[in-house]
Amino acid sequence: MKKIRILIIDDSLLIRKVLTSILNTAPDFEVVGTAEDPLIARDMIKQLNPDVLTLDIDMPHMDGITFLRNLMRLRPIPVVMISTLTEYGAESTLEALALGAIDFIPKPKIDAEHTLAAYTEEIIAKVRLAANTNVQIMKIHEEPPRIIKEITMQRIISARSTKGFTKIIALGSSTGGTEAIKVVMKSMPEDSPPILITQHLPAAFSESFANHIDSITEMTVSIPVHGQVVEWGNIYLAPGDQHMAVIRSNNQYVIQLQNGEPVNRHKPSVDVLFHATAKCAGENAVCVLLTGMGADGALGMKAMKAVGAKTIVQDEASSVVWGMPGAAFKLGCADYVVPLDDIAAKILTLVKSGLR
Repeated sequence: MKKIRILIIDDSLLIRKVLTSILNTAPDFEVVGTAEDPLIARDMIKQLNPDVLTLDIDMPHMDGITFLRNLMRLRPIPVVMISTLTEYGAESTLEALALGAIDFIPKPKIDAEHTLAAYTEEIIAKVRLAANTNVQIMKIHEEPPRIIKEITMQRIISARSTKGFTKIIALGSSTGGTEAIKVVMKSMPEDSPPILITQHLPAAFSESFANHIDSITEMTVSIPVHGQVVEWGNIYLAPGDQHMAVIRSNNQYVIQLQNGEPVNRHKPSVDVLFHATAKCAGENAVCVLLTGMGADGALGMKAMKAVGAKTIVQDEASSVVWGMPGAAFKLGCADYVVPLDDIAAKILTLVKSGLR
């Protein structure tokens, strides 16, 4: 059996040792080397020709982001980032994902040995996924200009005038989804129906990711609070430590945040959002599944299709991993299989009729 060859790049000797121990437990893995900084790693890549890199962000001589940018330009290799769950770590990790990193592993600030060991299964799954990802597919979309928004009276009047609307969009994604969501949202006009998004991300990343989306779309992006009324022209991102659902009350959609157990091993879970949207919106909803590992959202999409919602999945060719959309497709509940760059247009076409 040909093994997946892994190079670990991290300035912490403890992290290098722990990751080596974890990854070598997988029979199809071989840690071929470790490097304490990118300059050493650069020569080791030439010598060892690894299949996957794990890459720290804060390192001496050259930071991980600069190294990743050069790597993806000169010699693309699947990369899994090792990221601290801090505001700075979140910003840097989102930048790394934009540059082409496949996924990230949270790096604990304390008790690294036991904390990382508790995520052995997840770490192995992410590295294995990275090894089976064609980084050439990771098309780096040109970042649109940041949009400067003003709170004008017209925007306020427009929001008030849409009370009683029925159209709503529910969207879910996971691995590769941070960039896929940005591609879709940058093409959504200000007067779009509301969009509820569940993306698998830690809570520490929620605010940074919401700000990233808000800067490239004409819509208004926020992390909602429990009981918040859904308004036209707004995007609501599920907080990273709570499920997001929605109900219909007094002729309005209302956000419901739930602090329950993980569903499909995820919190927030796409299935929670989709099942709730099916109940309160029925045929007035559009359901979208983007790239992601696993099957979260597939059963929820099936429930939405059963009540008349239109359903869209991202196609395999443009997905970093066709797990979640592929699972929905196999259930027969995808009305449309669409390349990433065309999904916004498809959504707008489906919601065009019957808008108030």
